[in-house]
Amino acid sequence: MPEPFSLSVIIPVWMEAAGIMDTLRALQPIRARGHEVIVVDAGSTDGTAKLARPLCDRVLASEKGRAVQMNAGAAVARGDFFLFLHADTRLPDSALDHLAEFTRTRHAWGRFNVRLSGQRPLFRVIAWFMNQRSRLTGICTGDQAMFVRREAFEALAGFHPMPLMEDVEFSRRLCLVSRPFCIKEPVVTDSRRWQKHGVWRTIFLMWRLRWRYWRGESPESLAQIYRSDIRNVSK
Repeated sequence: MPEPFSLSVIIPVWMEAAGIMDTLRALQPIRARGHEVIVVDAGSTDGTAKLARPLCDRVLASEKGRAVQMNAGAAVARGDFFLFLHADTRLPDSALDHLAEFTRTRHAWGRFNVRLSGQRPLFRVIAWFMNQRSRLTGICTGDQAMFVRREAFEALAGFHPMPLMEDVEFSRRLCLVSRPFCIKEPVVTDSRRWQKHGVWRTIFLMWRLRWRYWRGESPESLAQIYRSDIRNVSK
């Protein structure tokens, strides 16, 4: 029986050869039910696009930047609903059932709860705070697999082309249309960033960036701070 809705899963990628095939294999049941998966590559030199091509419906080339990449994917998407998925995040097996419930509501958009893949108890605490913050504020981050009706996305002209905080900024505008539809069953996002850069250091960096953004600092300035911190950790 055909689905009562059509979904486009849009995945912005850059240098994701190590994991892109696993990400896309996990989405094959969604494709088998008639929905599409679009990968938007920002000039990867590690073969990401070549690896992705057999496992998705379309691979696009784009300038680098998640906002630009996600807008490029939405511009060619055929679905009535868009779901923006990070390459290191996995949807729950019942994602389509939850999304079908969403389509029967008047919500313009929504997101999933999130869980970090690592086994440390601290990761469960971090995820709990992320989900509670999102529930109270209505703000969604990219790790939470934001989904939105096509008409709402187009009415708001999509993501602003900014180097950081594009998900937070778009959430703020979407909240003017409706509160998010919140799916409690979590997506699972890779905890490698937290493990690589240090859990407490990452927490402090993310809260510091978000606080400075709320105070009006430009995303360009915040992106420089983020890149500088990452370089310092990598030394």
